[in-house]
Amino acid sequence: MSGSTKDDHAEILSIGGHDVRISHPEKLYFAKQVQLSKFDIVKYYLAVAPGALQGIRDRPIVLKRFVNGAEADAFYQKRAPADRPAWLRSVTLSFPSGRTAEEVVVDDAAGLAWIVNLGCIELHPHPVRSGDLDHPDEMRVDLDPGPGVGWDDVRRVAMEVKALLEEVGLRGWPKTSGSRGMHINARIHPRWGFDQVRRAALALSREIERRAPALATSKWWKEERHGVFLDYNQNAKDRTTASAYSVRPLPDARVSAPLAWDEVESCDPGDFTVFTMPARFASVGDPHAGMDDAGGSLEGLLEMAARDEREGLGDAPWPPHFRKMEGEAPRVAPSRARTAAAKKAPRERMPLIVVANSQSKDDALAGLERWRARHPEAARYLAVDDVLVDAMRGRFSTWTRIRINLRHVPESERPPQETPDPDAPPEFKPPTGWKPPARIPARRWKTSQEHE
Repeated sequence: MSGSTKDDHAEILSIGGHDVRISHPEKLYFAKQVQLSKFDIVKYYLAVAPGALQGIRDRPIVLKRFVNGAEADAFYQKRAPADRPAWLRSVTLSFPSGRTAEEVVVDDAAGLAWIVNLGCIELHPHPVRSGDLDHPDEMRVDLDPGPGVGWDDVRRVAMEVKALLEEVGLRGWPKTSGSRGMHINARIHPRWGFDQVRRAALALSREIERRAPALATSKWWKEERHGVFLDYNQNAKDRTTASAYSVRPLPDARVSAPLAWDEVESCDPGDFTVFTMPARFASVGDPHAGMDDAGGSLEGLLEMAARDEREGLGDAPWPPHFRKMEGEAPRVAPSRARTAAAKKAPRERMPLIVVANSQSKDDALAGLERWRARHPEAARYLAVDDVLVDAMRGRFSTWTRIRINLRHVPESERPPQETPDPDAPPEFKPPTGWKPPARIPARRWKTSQEHE
């Protein structure tokens, strides 16, 4: 950054020979626990730009836009804005739905500042390079702790993943998710398609579950999970995760921090924030700087997948917006499965009730506490993982659903399904002023819900 000038409501930055306009730089993006303006977020990303670009350079990016700050709702934008600078390139991706979209590719600090100005406090790259959009060069292991699961358990599972990756000739690169979990990415040779990469990730998840059954699970349906969930579906096509150095929308403005393996057993994810990461980056550099030189093969994990299939362990559920896959079990939550139609041995139907639906997670959690107050006798039987907090994602917005699994409550004492309190899932409407591209009829823009 060589300097800046101001106009009435903007800061103009000169970055690498490009002028980037930061509109409303004083607008607060964090205002509750910490105070950070949009311009503060831009300056943070410029301070760690070499590291942040390591995870996104030459990759198409989904724009997750927090236009009203980190404490308001975000929306997802796949298509590159029409008024982007001429120096910012794009590529055309195809999706499982059959649609295509021209997505932004960020290669330098100027492009990074430009998308942050749009409200992209998180960076969501696809695991492919712009020159080969069909063959990922990265397998992503997402460790997602369930309710009540502590950071120590996440770290223990991470070390199991490290050991398994090394056994099959891959190197894992750990980072905090920026929330409660951890991501471990592995560079791979771009020889396999998305389905094969996902198949390898599923085999890894199942093997970790076998090695640490009390700590880890590969089960897709939340009502079947315990401990730390290894989300193999993050490797399905069109799925993205927050990359290294991404700012997360938590009150303390923490970030997704790349780690060396010797830091995993002692680190605290709350130590890595917008305030602390620039100094860490200046001091120790990027722990993932050598990642691009560590590509490996999926053959070992694919051999595990073949072994699982020979032993009768078929495919696991895909995200709900994907077409039905060959060999996939019925894509329905066990609590809703019709045992008469099941091809395998019937599963136990879980007694689930919905207690809250809200655009605000805090309001949904308050509704949960009201349910507990109304039904104290039933509430005392609940285990930590009997409360299922679902982050639901539509095309443009997110909302929270809270369900309770009454499996530990004696049948005679189980409360019936009541009208959820609150019961206000969002109306799935695009942001103000948003219009679908003229080449795609508006009637095709239907909403869908996904597991996040």
